Amino acid sequence: MDFGKLVERVKMICTSPQTEWTVIEKEQTSLQELYMGYILILAAIGPVAGFLKMSVFGIHVPLMGTYRPGLGAGIGGMVFRYIMTLAGVYLVALIVNMLAPSFGGKKDDMQALKTVAYAYTAAWVAGIALLVPWAGWLILLAGSVYSVYLLYLGLPVTMKCPPEKAVGYTAVSIIVAIILSFVISFVVGGITGGVGMMGGRSSSHMNLQGKGGFDKDSPGGKLEEWTKKMEVATKDMEKAQKSGDSTAQSEAMTKMIASAMGSDGKIETLAPERIKTFLPDVLAGRQRSDVSAERSGAVGFQFSTAKASYKDSDGNTLKAEITDMGLAKGVAALASWAGVEKTNVTENGFEKTYKKGKEMVHEQWDNRTRSGEYSTIISNRYSVKISGKAADIDTLKKAADSLNLAGLAALKDEGVTK
Repeated sequence: MDFGKLVERVKMICTSPQTEWTVIEKEQTSLQELYMGYILILAAIGPVAGFLKMSVFGIHVPLMGTYRPGLGAGIGGMVFRYIMTLAGVYLVALIVNMLAPSFGGKKDDMQALKTVAYAYTAAWVAGIALLVPWAGWLILLAGSVYSVYLLYLGLPVTMKCPPEKAVGYTAVSIIVAIILSFVISFVVGGITGGVGMMGGRSSSHMNLQGKGGFDKDSPGGKLEEWTKKMEVATKDMEKAQKSGDSTAQSEAMTKMIASAMGSDGKIETLAPERIKTFLPDVLAGRQRSDVSAERSGAVGFQFSTAKASYKDSDGNTLKAEITDMGLAKGVAALASWAGVEKTNVTENGFEKTYKKGKEMVHEQWDNRTRSGEYSTIISNRYSVKISGKAADIDTLKKAADSLNLAGLAALKDEGVTK
């Protein structure tokens, strides 16, 4: 097992996919070599991260502390999800191979397995985001979307389908992958706490002008637009790598990251002191007891977060948190037009993720402790979260609405350089 070769493949398929797919198409390998030297390793990232999040680090339950499932149950869930993921790769490869003739391609079971395995790379690597609190699903979504793009680039090279049929070939293959993903998530019991993407709305209008395609404002149309931007960014990256100019390579990488995240350029997030001004002295009749703000970043990403606690006369605490997601605003937009939704209702409470107007909303409530969380994303850039003990979820909603959300939304283009 050559880890150096594995790391190089991950790097190249993510940063220079068009060139790398040509290399992959010519490689001679076997099912055993592909599984042992690549799939088994990368496919383990998500299950292991999920296990660490649940059974080692635990989940913070407001007012109750940290909850950790039993170690045995955690290991069992991790192993089962891992096995289902490995099986899923093989099943999707079978479907890709079977569909090849329908889209003018050439059937080849080994090429199909290589295509699916390497296209999954971005989604597998993004699995580490399971360790990131609530907003980690944005990174997971970005990895999944980028894997769709990798598949779109790979099919014409490895399966020999005409480039103009790659979109349809990719779409049908992804539908199968999504169905398998839902089956796996259902069987495992939602270890990742991820959200489903089957709530996307389809357009009732067809594009009757020029070449076939999706309606411009439909999820499919947005995906096509995103794909075109990624093609441009990928070509720029390959050109920069060939030039040997480190400055050009750095700029091209920044552009590719921004494009992958659904953004049009660089974003400097709000300064800590400025974002802190959106947390008032009094919230929902409770006095602010403490407040803090910070900005951090790496490899082109920046995040600014302000937090405050508010206590009532009985000592009950509400926590408010505002985050400027920077480049991740593009991923929030992708989630918005994809119609990401989730609803889980039990006898003890509920958890919901839905779209309210143009904004994404997340609600969580526990009837036993009379506590919960209400989060919303403003202008696809700012995450606003209110959590703690209250009379009901509406109290948390009203607390969020009492913040200067309009003022926050007015700063959606602040620090943006296209």
